[in-house]
Amino acid sequence: MAHNMLRAVLLGPPGAGKGTQAAKVIEKYNVPHISTGDIFRANIKEGTELGKKAKGYIDEGKLVPDELVVNLVTDRLQKDDCKEGFLLDGFPRTIFQAEQLDKFLSENGQKLDIVLNFKVRKDVLIERIAGRRVCKSCGASFHVVNVPPKKEGICDMCG
Repeated sequence: MAHNMLRAVLLGPPGAGKGTQAAKVIEKYNVPHISTGDIFRANIKEGTELGKKAKGYIDEGKLVPDELVVNLVTDRLQKDDCKEGFLLDGFPRTIFQAEQLDKFLSENGQKLDIVLNFKVRKDVLIERIAGRRVCKSCGASFHVVNVPPKKEGICDMCG
């Protein structure tokens, strides 16, 4: 499937449905799904300089500074698979990050096509997060009520 040139951002709190909707968007538009958590994990695993810096903050239980988050994301956006589009999940989170993303895109002759901000009632978010289960082996996500695994305690993806 060819890329359809979509540059999109999904914003909202954990449990709002960003990941669920992201899966539908990336399937339709065939663009990479980019989340800061995935970027952190990949850079830490690869032992990159930015990954080592991020790990230091994470290990201390601190927030990774905006400048470092922006550097990690813009570094990821320069990869070949992002040249014809991407879906950013949960980034930017601050005004500074948004300004830096806008600057990066402008410098590269690009612009966002759409930004979706998910708004969900707090009680619904709590219910969704409380029922969320993630496979330790493959990272597949389930929900005990809404999307349970076919067989209790067994991942549908990796067994």
